[in-house]
Amino acid sequence: MLPEVIAALDIRPGGKYIDGTLGGGGHTQAILEAAGPTGKVLGLDADPAALTRVATRLEGPMQDGRLLMRHANFEHMAQVAQALDFVPVDGILLDLGVSSYQFDTPARGFSLMHDGPLDMRMNPEAELTAAHIVNHWREDEIADVIYEYGEERRSRRIARAIVRRRPFATTAELAEAVSQAVGGRKHGSPGARIHPATRVFQALRIAVNQELDQLRATLPQCLDLLTAGGRLAVISFHSLEDRIVKQWMQQESRTFIPDAAHPFGGTEQAARLQIMTRKPLTASAEEVQANPRSRSAKLRVAARL
Repeated sequence: MLPEVIAALDIRPGGKYIDGTLGGGGHTQAILEAAGPTGKVLGLDADPAALTRVATRLEGPMQDGRLLMRHANFEHMAQVAQALDFVPVDGILLDLGVSSYQFDTPARGFSLMHDGPLDMRMNPEAELTAAHIVNHWREDEIADVIYEYGEERRSRRIARAIVRRRPFATTAELAEAVSQAVGGRKHGSPGARIHPATRVFQALRIAVNQELDQLRATLPQCLDLLTAGGRLAVISFHSLEDRIVKQWMQQESRTFIPDAAHPFGGTEQAARLQIMTRKPLTASAEEVQANPRSRSAKLRVAARL
């Protein structure tokens, strides 16, 4: 959704921007080009491999000081930006979830399509892995993770099968166990059927990387870092992320917060955001055809008041 992102950020010539998820550097490069020769980007990523890729791709902007990069999760965005005196900023982009590079690297353990170790850490320096969860957590803890983060109705049955068959060493072993636990049936609409273990893998990945907690911690920081009129653009890939972003933007755009305990009570506040996308933007049919992973992408945008 590159064109949509650049349009949503309303890039200002000479502006300062934060890309909270460098990934392959495509968004960062486009922002730098749109911001002109005096524009700057601070890029963050929890995965050091992403910084290595982008350093090679964007060597020029790094050398002339237009691109600053740091190995950090975006939940530390404010701390990093303030330490670099990179405040305030004209726009912030969060492209949530796993990058294509991580999905396509078997050794990272994210994908059902490639057999690899049960890792799933976006930051290889983190301690918790998917293998530790499935091999050491209690059955009820595993079931709760699968239900809450994977929105999987068959979580109890799957957790029982995992505990019964563990230990697991590879993604293929886990995927096979889940398939057998639910009868090997794919679910979803006929045109978008998914592997029976897809939601389990999503749940484990979210738990390993604490993705939802990090998102909740990051959104208020974005608001504090943006200058008046600055834009926040967030791309999410599943309903849990999108719900958090949607509800937070709605809350910060209100001038009155109702009190659930008192029908006519509430608190007045000054709205701090203007929502620019009443409904999330989605990828075009052409992009989905070229990149099927974009099918689930939703882009929400808000401007700082």
